[in-house]
Amino acid sequence: MHIVIAPDSYKGSLTAIEAASAIQRGIKEVFPTAKITSLPIADGGEGTVKALVYSMKGELRHNHVLDPLGKTVLAEWGILDTKTAVIEMAEASGLLLVPLNKRNPLITSTYGTGQLIKAALDQGMRKIIIGLGGSATNDGGAGMAQALGVRFLDQTRKELPNGGGYLQDLASIDLTHLDKRIKDTEFIIASDVKNPLCGKTGATVVYGPQKGADASMVDQLDKALLHYAGIAEKATGRIAANTDGAGAAGGLGAGLMFFCDAAFRQGIQMILELVQAEILFAEANLIFTGEGSTDFQTVYGKAPVGIGSIAKKYNVPVICVSGSLGKAYDEIFKYGITAAESIVSSPASLSYCMENAASLLQDTVKRICLILKIGSVLKM
Repeated sequence: MHIVIAPDSYKGSLTAIEAASAIQRGIKEVFPTAKITSLPIADGGEGTVKALVYSMKGELRHNHVLDPLGKTVLAEWGILDTKTAVIEMAEASGLLLVPLNKRNPLITSTYGTGQLIKAALDQGMRKIIIGLGGSATNDGGAGMAQALGVRFLDQTRKELPNGGGYLQDLASIDLTHLDKRIKDTEFIIASDVKNPLCGKTGATVVYGPQKGADASMVDQLDKALLHYAGIAEKATGRIAANTDGAGAAGGLGAGLMFFCDAAFRQGIQMILELVQAEILFAEANLIFTGEGSTDFQTVYGKAPVGIGSIAKKYNVPVICVSGSLGKAYDEIFKYGITAAESIVSSPASLSYCMENAASLLQDTVKRICLILKIGSVLKM
């Protein structure tokens, strides 16, 4: 029996690698001789770097960069092969890097993400995958572009400070010093966010409040991004504001499209292709996947349905074991998931479940495997 383990991270509790290890322990308690392939997965958000580096036997790298408020942090990125790098923007520009009382998308910047891109270019990388998710920023990727040499100027030709709020004063964009290596580099945006840059479904209106924006900030930032997009289109010759993914990570998606000619890919599809998951799934007898919370949002590009959709082609059953099963979780059954289970087996606090997620996951998988074992010998 060949079992493939392909979970996403359980946000705040387990990395995808830790989740895969817990699932493997649960399986081995019941099926000690089973062939097991561990393939930790991500969808472009939290854990993308570690999951891809692990699955593709790459290397982790670390660089000091500026966080959203301009303080120095140590950020992690990965090298997958001699020319391919993977970056999570949240490592440099993420919401968790900013204390709750200091969250202000008028001034937060993606500058540190640009520094990570530059670090990858310095290492000779010419294909850069950038996972967009968990951002603290709403600057349309202007900070990222500044780190790569782009100048954003006001009417007096003075360079604008970092932060989306200042884009309302943008008069022109100077590309003279944009890093020359960018034109010879392939950039891929990995995200499950398809929002446009501006408007009712855009970066600011939908995601701004969770980054600290009140109603007046939302209006100011949305107008600033619209103004910025018009000038960026003229400067670069690229139209990006209404492209899928332009609004991801506070508009960083649009910035990457404008200044790096980046292509948008749904994160889970691209990552499953990179790790050649279809080859493994086709040979498997059973697949285990999972995530922190499975609900109605899972069908919109999350890891379990990406996995289920491929497995369905080969009639391979997929069991999704998640931290919780929320509203309309059963929608996933339309996408190749055969069964779903929560790791919470009795009343417990959220803090307890998060602190003990590994053991709860292992125990749940063990119980599932015991039931599977009964089924394998049951005479109908």
